[in-house]
Amino acid sequence: MPTVHVGPIQIDTPTFLAPMAAVTDLPFRTVCEEHGAGFTITEFLSAHALSQGAKKAVEKLAPSLGGRKFGVQIFGREIGVMARAAEMAVSAGASLVDINMGCPAKRVVAGECGSALMKEPQLAQEIVRAVRHAVPRDVPVTVKHRAGWDERHLNAPEFAQALVEAGASLITVHGRTRTQGFSGTCDLGILRRVRDAVPRHVPVVGNGDVVSMEGYLRMREVTGCDAVMIGRGAMGNPFLFRSIRAVEQGERDPGPPTLRERVGAFERHVELILSHGPSSRHHVELRKACAWYSRGLHGGSALRQKVFSLCDPAAIVEEARSFFAEQAKRGQGQDARAPLSEAA
Repeated sequence: MPTVHVGPIQIDTPTFLAPMAAVTDLPFRTVCEEHGAGFTITEFLSAHALSQGAKKAVEKLAPSLGGRKFGVQIFGREIGVMARAAEMAVSAGASLVDINMGCPAKRVVAGECGSALMKEPQLAQEIVRAVRHAVPRDVPVTVKHRAGWDERHLNAPEFAQALVEAGASLITVHGRTRTQGFSGTCDLGILRRVRDAVPRHVPVVGNGDVVSMEGYLRMREVTGCDAVMIGRGAMGNPFLFRSIRAVEQGERDPGPPTLRERVGAFERHVELILSHGPSSRHHVELRKACAWYSRGLHGGSALRQKVFSLCDPAAIVEEARSFFAEQAKRGQGQDARAPLSEAA
């Protein structure tokens, strides 16, 4: 199996779980880790909020369970603030600090953060240098950015080079521009250009549109990237990590999950939400879990509408369990398989 080395960190399966706001909390990260994700990173956190001690932001610096290594992603543009946030991440147990220079959200770009930094490569370099200086040498500093600001400014290759010169140990590139957001398709060609531009000892991670085993293999083959970062494709489908791990180990792809496996992942996610998530958000996170794990199953849309009208966590879980029990009857048992990509 190809391994990825990021500084002293060895990642045995070449997959990363993308840092996604309001998604990659500790329960979600744990489910993905337990299904084979090579490395996970927290949802992206405001460096300003962390440095101010904002409770919601600080709570999201949750270490992975079982002593597994994890990363923390921070965003901002104030050099001193970014350095302090990086120090806080390491104090919380992070093995890696990732800097967000790719978020296309209007509220982030309005503050000249995220993908807006691709228009300021000199400042981007200064941020990387400051964060690199603020954390111990054995903690890699990595950066995630986009193909460019728009189609006229596809500066990802030279931007990545500049960040590596400033001290970045790994580069992740989402193959869309900021103006594309999440529309259109991922440009694999720009990812190949980044891989060719960056020294071979620095891993390049491809990101965008990987929602299946086929997408993973195509990303690796076309771009030459060292690993793949999976975001939306992992929602309710941690089994994708399982498939990739098996194939990379030379084993047969286990394929789509059985209903029993899907229910097992759902129940594990519920357990983690109730034991590690803030009680004030239990109903919100349980609704998401119901939506994710019911995708592709008959009546999934009706379940989602039902649970999004409920606020009692116990009632939400009961609705989901009744739904899955009905699925077992319709599909002739718990071992029936249903691709997660099917429409509900």
